[in-house]
Amino acid sequence: MKVFVCIKQVPGVSEVKIDPKTNTLVREGIPSIINPHDKHAVELGISIKEEYGGEVIALSMGPPQAEKALREVLSMGVDKAYLLTDRAFAGADTLATSHTLALAIKKLLKETNVKRKYIVICGTQATDGDTAQVGPELAEELNIPQITYVLKFRLEEDDKVIVERAFRTEEVVEIETRLPVLVSVVKEINVPRMPGVQGIVNAYQNKEVIYLNADDIGADKSKIGLNGSMTEVWKIFIPEKKVDHVVLTGTIEEMAQELCNNLHDDKVI
Repeated sequence: MKVFVCIKQVPGVSEVKIDPKTNTLVREGIPSIINPHDKHAVELGISIKEEYGGEVIALSMGPPQAEKALREVLSMGVDKAYLLTDRAFAGADTLATSHTLALAIKKLLKETNVKRKYIVICGTQATDGDTAQVGPELAEELNIPQITYVLKFRLEEDDKVIVERAFRTEEVVEIETRLPVLVSVVKEINVPRMPGVQGIVNAYQNKEVIYLNADDIGADKSKIGLNGSMTEVWKIFIPEKKVDHVVLTGTIEEMAQELCNNLHDDKVI
């Protein structure tokens, strides 16, 4: 069984900077980290391998510096890592990104002659975009079932997958399907493991990050990167803070009354 985990390297800051000319994130000089939701996806992938067997393969699309993120997940216990990096991939929206990832997964499935026995795992969303669209779009590209907001996962006989999915605020639903399937996970599903010393050594000395470009995955240049993106960003900006914080003091009753007065003055209530 193949377990594909998609990860993304994102800015490791709480407030990002925007290039006013290109309306894209400024990444130069900013530390990068693995998208936090994706670490939970990695942990689930490794746990599936430990319990049911198989091979865990990490995929990421980004610049060469994203190799660091893939080395980190290799140190956690991922078996193989692929970095999709090419200038032709630049400027991709969620649609072009999911198409590119799908081409890579299809290539790897074909090379290993795997047709049905595989799982694709994504984090629910990335902290630099918060769209939560890549997972569902990737499932559509692969033409496989998808289950989002997964809280619990188990695999049973005959490749049956049973998950618990967060639904609305306080409800959970149980969903069944069969392999292949794509699941996107929420942070409550697990606690990602910390790499051990031996795992870190293996990640850098005994394992390889394999680079794939547009030609390697047989990509149509009109469907990837900026050319393949159906959305156009007109403007990205950080809202200006118009007022200072108000600190309430006094008894609970006094603070509640002051809060109500302030909301009334601001015509909120």
